[in-house]
Amino acid sequence: MDADKTCVYLERSTPSPINVTLGRDNALSPNDPFFQITPHAIGRVKSLHVIGTFENLQDITDHLTRPAPLLEYLGICGSQEDNHMLTSELFDRDISSLHKLRLQSIYTELPWKNMANLTTLWLFDITPVSMRQLLDFLENSPHLREVHLRFETPTIAAPNRRLVSLTHLKNMDIEGGPASILLNHLMIPVGAYLAAEVDLPSPPIGYYHLTFLNNLKNLSNFTTIRLTGWLHPRIEFSGPNGEVYIKPAAFSAEETYSLLGSITQFHTSKAKRLEIHLNYTSPSYPPYQLLLSMEDLHTIIISRCASPHDFTHALDPNKSSSGVTVCPKLEELTIGHEGSLDADGIIQMAAARKSRGAILKSVRILSRSKFAQVDVLELKKHVLHVEC
Repeated sequence: MDADKTCVYLERSTPSPINVTLGRDNALSPNDPFFQITPHAIGRVKSLHVIGTFENLQDITDHLTRPAPLLEYLGICGSQEDNHMLTSELFDRDISSLHKLRLQSIYTELPWKNMANLTTLWLFDITPVSMRQLLDFLENSPHLREVHLRFETPTIAAPNRRLVSLTHLKNMDIEGGPASILLNHLMIPVGAYLAAEVDLPSPPIGYYHLTFLNNLKNLSNFTTIRLTGWLHPRIEFSGPNGEVYIKPAAFSAEETYSLLGSITQFHTSKAKRLEIHLNYTSPSYPPYQLLLSMEDLHTIIISRCASPHDFTHALDPNKSSSGVTVCPKLEELTIGHEGSLDADGIIQMAAARKSRGAILKSVRILSRSKFAQVDVLELKKHVLHVEC
């Protein structure tokens, strides 16, 4: 780059905004054109993206202390080995014009106070900050619509149960560490999409409560619950007002059955559809407890399940010690299984529900081992439509 020619171009193009991308694989020399051009350009920069590895990020940021009133996008992406410090002296302590901020492998105390125009935030692989610092930053960014966090979020709660309302939030995803403590401090608006790793416990479930979910005002309106995943199990809620996607960080593939217990911590009374696409053995938390509160459930779909008989057992009122018919509005049941299914158990369940006035309209069996014709005929006595 010819610094002199570039400076002439900048003078002639005044006052047009400019976009700057700086990429380096090592330290900048004192004669680098960047240092000669920056004083002429900083007041006109609309976007600045700094990417690469640096022996000392301060070599760059020392030349970025003048005001940048037009700056809308700032991205500083280093390498995980560097993890440089970013101080508040940047742009004379004022980046209030910023719309998008992306920091990666940077150590920062998030000191900026006026982020009134910020709508999108990416924080990747940064050295963990305190809960107070992170909440201060979010509170000073009242128009945030997208938040992407990829680092170990704080594990020590802020005092006085502090809550920060993200009024305009549309999309938030958190990975890299348990997020439930952070989410306890955030008010998530109706309609926002939340994807998060949370530290759900191993059984027993009943002694642990995810209080942040009480802040999700649209949870009670969710009509579909899906448990999915093989190596990375997750819980998905969806409905007319939004979605929530929970990835339980504390579970291994062998413990996915514990998701059944964790579902009972959510407001499930208005759920109309439950889908379980998980591979698990006999659950330590019986499906009966999960289904008991789902009085409006119309559809159950179970696939890749090693113990589908646990669900047919739970749906059979004759097998319940209390005699309660769970999911009294259930109409459609789909059971998928790699091996053979307990035909007698399914028939008995359907017959018992019919006798209680909770007749199934449709039963669909997805199995490599087909039902015998006599079993299909017997099941049809108690169910309006059977598909095998």
